[in-house]
Amino acid sequence: MKVLIWIKNIIILFFSVIFLAIGINTLIGSFGLNNPVEFLMYFFSACLLIMVCIVGLIYIFFRVFPVKLKERIDDEAAKPRV
Repeated sequence: MKVLIWIKNIIILFFSVIFLAIGINTLIGSFGLNNPVEFLMYFFSACLLIMVCIVGLIYIFFRVFPVKLKERIDDEAAKPRV
């Protein structure tokens, strides 16, 4: 079961990196356009693609390095049991 989770995470990482590169390439290419309407379409679509890919990378980061809330654990341990 853990293998399937790692395969899913690797696939998400792979697609996030590939589409991030495509988004950055589209963003750079949008500055060479002459028509302002086309520029806006390409610019905002590239920004949306980059933001979605960054969310994928943040997802992978928090899956690989989980955050442990030490204060919450200490507070529950300090409570007297009734």
